[in-house]
Amino acid sequence: MSEDNMKYMKLLAEKYPTLSSLEREIINLSAILNLPKGTEHFMSDIHGEYEAFCHILNNCSGVIREKAERIFRGKLTDAEQGELCTLIYYPKEKLALLDKENAVNHEWYRATLEQMLELAGDLSSKYTRSKVRKAMPRDFAYIIDELMHAQRDEDDNQVRYHNEILETVLRVDADGFVIALAELIKRLAVDRLHIVGDIFDRGDSADKIIELLMRHPCVDIEWGNHDILWMGAACGSDACIANVVRNCIKYRTLSTLENGYGISLRKLIRLGQELYPALSPLDAALKAITVIQFKLEGQVILRNSDYNMNDRLILHTIDLDDGSFLSEGKRYPLNDTFFPTLESAEPYRLTSGEEKVVRDLRQAFLNSARLQSHITFLFEHGGMYRRCNGNLLYHGCVPMNESGSFETVYLFGEQLSGKEYFDIADEVARLVFFSAEKNLLGLDFMWYLWCSPLSPLCGRKLKTFERAFTDDKSAWHEEKNPYYHYYHEEFTCDRILEEFGLDPKKAHVINGHTPVRTVKGELPIRAGGKLLVIDGGFCEKYHDTTGIAGYTLIYNSHGLRLKTHRPFRSVEEALKENRDIISESQIIETRRHRVMVADTDDGAKIKAAIADLQELLYLYRTGAIRPQKERYQ
Repeated sequence: MSEDNMKYMKLLAEKYPTLSSLEREIINLSAILNLPKGTEHFMSDIHGEYEAFCHILNNCSGVIREKAERIFRGKLTDAEQGELCTLIYYPKEKLALLDKENAVNHEWYRATLEQMLELAGDLSSKYTRSKVRKAMPRDFAYIIDELMHAQRDEDDNQVRYHNEILETVLRVDADGFVIALAELIKRLAVDRLHIVGDIFDRGDSADKIIELLMRHPCVDIEWGNHDILWMGAACGSDACIANVVRNCIKYRTLSTLENGYGISLRKLIRLGQELYPALSPLDAALKAITVIQFKLEGQVILRNSDYNMNDRLILHTIDLDDGSFLSEGKRYPLNDTFFPTLESAEPYRLTSGEEKVVRDLRQAFLNSARLQSHITFLFEHGGMYRRCNGNLLYHGCVPMNESGSFETVYLFGEQLSGKEYFDIADEVARLVFFSAEKNLLGLDFMWYLWCSPLSPLCGRKLKTFERAFTDDKSAWHEEKNPYYHYYHEEFTCDRILEEFGLDPKKAHVINGHTPVRTVKGELPIRAGGKLLVIDGGFCEKYHDTTGIAGYTLIYNSHGLRLKTHRPFRSVEEALKENRDIISESQIIETRRHRVMVADTDDGAKIKAAIADLQELLYLYRTGAIRPQKERYQ
């Protein structure tokens, strides 16, 4: 054994100093390997839709109702099952409503707690008792553990003990115990949550969604283009800030900026009113920030020739005499020719008034403690992609060229493609955020990730100027990367999975970003089941486009299935009428043999840990390392 390995073994011996402690851990880890894998849920493109997202988290994408229907079939009516499920989803609110209606009493509490304990016990069956205990709310952990594991004996001592505990709970804090059990049930129903990008924009409560995710015990996030835009803004990228502000005004989601993050638009609105007095205050602010955005983006493009985005430089092509502009070699009519801050000699230079507004906005973004906290969370729990239990998760695309090969981009003096491109992008984004000194080229790259046709998070040519300033819709077409053609082919998905170190025979690509237009016959399952697009239009603004209200992909020990959600009405309706989101389930893949912890990424880590422990056990038994003597109380 090498000297370094022996040092490691001696350190391990400090954690397991006795033979019995070491043997106990080997037995415990070996047993865990033979449990079914925990349930994973995958969601994407939430876009600030807080109420619907919160409900999906609370009902665990319909899994809790499915369990209740199976367990209480023949015992509870459909209405009673619905009431129990609503109580689990919204325990505080439902208890308050029932109390107001005088619908609760001692018998109701006792029956309800018995039902919740039965449901929790069923959900806990795939976990170790230790893991279940850790998932329990701390104040009630001991009591819940005792009640869930009470066993009948010859004299029914355990049953009497169980009854006495319940009676005491009912006298002391029945509501608190109901709330604690509801949280445990939801925690056990979903072991891990994956958000495959785009928490921000469109809806007006992205900040509330992040607060919700920050309280979730096991979540990861694969960054989307709208996420990286806000991340770039939080780093201090002026071009990203302008885009964020413009989106918030355009989609009237100002509460996220002003109430959520304390960022005032007062000075921008004042500038807009000075420049465009004929417009309403918000419309004037929108036009002012739109012009600022195109100037700032032009500056980024001009100082980064390797971006190859000169076709997005449009301001200098504007001809106010004939009211037109040039886009991709063709002239289009402007729908607005009033640009008082545009100088023909230097069209991409900000005026002093625009500079002041940009400077103030930058300071507001950098000094928003809540925004900085939320973006830190995205960096700590997120990344450009993730490999997890045989699945490859990323939001946008793996950029390709017309021949179907991985596109090579030239950035930072390097030729990048495939996985290496993702890795470098991830590394640079982290350096930009966590460095005290903000490098201008790094800040520019955050904007590039947001909107470049060759960005893994975007993958299409954005026509923001054309959509804003011409009514000719032929100029609006946003060409997509060839990836979106080739990803229908199994061969392409196999190459992508191999590129990221996964076995194409067992793995899947899980993708977001592009809404699945079910109303036009599009399907989320592509490439013979190798690739799953789970952007089902969660945000209300996309419901007409997709025809549904989002997807949840569920991966449990039996296989993969896709839940298609219908629009959510309101929390108030859910509470009063026990209405749930209607979801249809589609089985994608059923495993012949149940997937166990041993088959997962965590299982691989546990096996490696067992191997180390067995090596230490050998050293104990051969005397190479001496264990401490056992102490018996």
